Amino acid sequence: QVQLVESGGGLVQAGGSLRLSCRAPRNIFSVFAPSDMAWYRQPPGKERELVAQITGSRVENYAESVKGRFTISRDNSQKKVYLQMNSLKPEDTAVYYCNQVRANGETYWGQGTQVTVSS
Repeated sequence: QVQLVESGGGLVQAGGSLRLSCRAPRNIFSVFAPSDMAWYRQPPGKERELVAQITGSRVENYAESVKGRFTISRDNSQKKVYLQMNSLKPEDTAVYYCNQVRANGETYWGQGTQVTVSS
C-alpha cells in the first residue's frame, strides 16, 4: 500500500527552480499532522542523504549544501509536504524521496522522483 506519493521532479537548467510535492493519501489528519516529514536524495552512485526536514511542530532543518536555496513546507489540511528548490546546481541532480516518521515511530518512504539539473 502506497503511503507517500511524490511529484514535481524533472529536468531543469542550472539556476532554475522546481517544486516537489509529497502527498499522503492514506493518512488521516491526526496521523499526518504530528509526523516528522523530510526530503532525502540519492545522487547517482552515492548514498541517500537528508536534504530537509520539517517536524510536527514545524521546526525546519536543512543540509548545509541547500541552506538558503531550498525551503520545506507542509500543509496538514491537505496532508502534503513541499520542497521548493531554487538556484539549482548540477550537483543537486538526484532521486528525491519523501520520508515520514509518524508519532508512533513508523517510517515510510515514497517511490522517489528524479531531479536532473543540466549545466
